[in-house]
Amino acid sequence: MSTLEPDEGLKCLAWRIWLGISHLIREGEIDWKGVQKLISISGSITPSSLPETYKTKPFDIISEAESADFVATLQKRPQVRCVPHLVAAQAAATPEAPAVADGDEILTYRELDEQANQLAHQLIALGVERETIVGICMDRSAQAVICALAVLKAGGAYLPLDPAYPIERIAFMLNEAQPRVLIAEQKMAEHIVAGSWQVVIIDSDRTQFDRQPLTSPDVEVSATQLAYVIFTSGSTGQPKGVEITHDSLLNLVSWHRREFEVTQRDKASHLASVGFDAAVWEVWPYLSAGASLHLPHVETRVSPELLRDWLIEEGISISFLPTALAERVMTLEWPRQSSLRFLLTGADTLHRYPAAELPFELVNNYGPTECTVVATSGRVLPGDGTNSLPTIGLPIANTTVYILDESLQPVAPGKSGELYIGGAGVARGYLNRPDLTAERFIRDPFCSESGARLYKTGDLASQLPDGQIAYLSRIDDQIKILGYRIEPTEIVAVLDRHPEIQSSVVVAHGSSCEEKQLAAYLVMRNGTIPAAAEVRSFLQNELPEYMVPSIFVCLDALPLTANGKVDRAALPDPDPENTLRDHPFTAARTPIEERLAKIVTTLLSLNEVSVNDNFFLLGGHSLLGTQLIAKIRGAFGVELGLRTLFDTPTIADLSTEIERLILARVESMTEAEVERLLA
Repeated sequence: MSTLEPDEGLKCLAWRIWLGISHLIREGEIDWKGVQKLISISGSITPSSLPETYKTKPFDIISEAESADFVATLQKRPQVRCVPHLVAAQAAATPEAPAVADGDEILTYRELDEQANQLAHQLIALGVERETIVGICMDRSAQAVICALAVLKAGGAYLPLDPAYPIERIAFMLNEAQPRVLIAEQKMAEHIVAGSWQVVIIDSDRTQFDRQPLTSPDVEVSATQLAYVIFTSGSTGQPKGVEITHDSLLNLVSWHRREFEVTQRDKASHLASVGFDAAVWEVWPYLSAGASLHLPHVETRVSPELLRDWLIEEGISISFLPTALAERVMTLEWPRQSSLRFLLTGADTLHRYPAAELPFELVNNYGPTECTVVATSGRVLPGDGTNSLPTIGLPIANTTVYILDESLQPVAPGKSGELYIGGAGVARGYLNRPDLTAERFIRDPFCSESGARLYKTGDLASQLPDGQIAYLSRIDDQIKILGYRIEPTEIVAVLDRHPEIQSSVVVAHGSSCEEKQLAAYLVMRNGTIPAAAEVRSFLQNELPEYMVPSIFVCLDALPLTANGKVDRAALPDPDPENTLRDHPFTAARTPIEERLAKIVTTLLSLNEVSVNDNFFLLGGHSLLGTQLIAKIRGAFGVELGLRTLFDTPTIADLSTEIERLILARVESMTEAEVERLLA
């Protein structure tokens, strides 16, 4: 320990930090309480009044406890400015810098800010004020970013609604949230049921916005105000809205910018659907830092190969990909040098470690929607822990994590317990659900701060010797598929309303995140056997596509445990005899069909497949589709596009297309090429 007095050392440290603090205040990175403490500590200190050694001594000139207390004070979550203020500051500082690139459309920060200001004034004229919810039903686009920013500038909270959701589900969310205004495009607004909300048609009401001022509205946005509401799957059979405030959002933004050293030179990707909370994380940390946001084409965002090429060509420096997609992208060949600094992933269990030669760092992240997207984060090193799965890292700034037993007592390191999350990211609660809020958001018994709460995640975890957290499993029946959090009870609630279904249960089938599919086990009334398409169509009226099971198994009765609960472990595997089909089973009839059927059954972990079965209705999705196309290329030497797979999704139709391409290739060959091929 140094012989210098701790108070003198603290003054020295205060001065050294003070020298570089001005720009951090402008960026909203430091709490005013920390600034006030600096002032009180430094007093009238000047460089000339400090001994020369004070100017160069490292941090250990003060005690560890005092240093930790001082740094913690400085890193308190920002309360001076909110996200819309930070974006406006960037627009003022670099007005002509690119903010959002959506295909050929490139918005500068000036254009982003001015268009958001005009829409914000229009929203205020329609009655939007503090805590007012505004629905945004639009696809991922530059225009959707403008709308979300406009809502925040108006003092409201935005509610993202994915246009891909069934109309009935969107209607439920609107009726539950009761927004003052709904922003939508003409093509979508025509299908939405009318309600108490006013509808703004963003692509036809432009002349109204153009008359509004270009300047920011004079609206106070405080840290405790609601920033956004996102609906997630609900265990009660209906989706529930999670309320996130500005201080929680700003903590995520500030941590992200510090952790990944985001600057105006960075280019970030925006791939997540608007209804997925990852979209929040993809947008605001970058626009608040003056970086640019880039949106890939729809087909690019689901193809690992196309996405890798796009990331390289666009010069993307930071990208978030959901786990299944990240694992595929990691296995591809990459150039030795790349602009990509960080590949962020999360939303499912990570099973792969990165190869040492990859030109970027992989960062695994964990966090429920109820804790503002990210609660823990950690870099995944190449070849780390080959006999164990990658961890979910450590808590992010201003976040506490506890692993507790049923009595809310901490378990010993290495032992499993339920994961509880506290701190700055914890949501206000569930919209209009005080009962569920009280159940899942409990008083924090380990924190003396008034009103401190913990979120009960329902996830099992353990703490490793180095302090990192290992995710183990769910305590309940919740399922995660392709990053989406799914409550099976919500699907069962819809299935059991089918007039021919007596009872049902929904489980995950398959092990890895790519193979995982939803399987519904059904007990029918009066022995009726419906077609899978009929049950699927019934579900699609109320549930988004990712919640519709790929497999339907018909049973005489559901197996039960001794206490009368459904015994999920005793459910039989799907097989040709118990699985509902759309058409009678037809075996492969040609060599091409036989080879293609083998590829599909292996890819989808099926015992067999009919030549008339639809690849996407068997559990295939865009990511698996790109793998199927690659295997077809290797097996038959022909090139299919993802669009072709969507248009011809059965083995019978695909075989016909493959045969056509092979014949066309042969017909274009010279005699010498044919002879070499046959040799």
